[in-house]
Amino acid sequence: QVQLVESGGASVQPGGSLRLSCAASGFYFSVHSMHWLRQAPGKGLQWIASIDAGGDGTNYASAVKDRFTVSRDNAEKAVFLQMDNLTPADTAVYYCARDSSGFVRGQGTRVIVSP
Repeated sequence: QVQLVESGGASVQPGGSLRLSCAASGFYFSVHSMHWLRQAPGKGLQWIASIDAGGDGTNYASAVKDRFTVSRDNAEKAVFLQMDNLTPADTAVYYCARDSSGFVRGQGTRVIVSP
């Protein structure tokens, strides 16, 4: 069955960086666009980034554009999210997903940005 496992979440100070990873299995990874979403405390699920199947096209929500970079390695069946210049507003549980609504997503990895 489809399995997505995120990792790399941590506590960091404002201005810091993190790289999240997502390992995929159970489906033909290289033909699917992949997405990152996040859920901040007390808020709903928010789409933040996507990458097309070949890795050539990316899209970002305005809140993370120019700070976050999504990439993928189809040979390793993995997708990544490089997060730079983090702020407290980026505190959330981060999910990778096979669809932009997050219907098929992993268990998430927690990111806390705090002084």
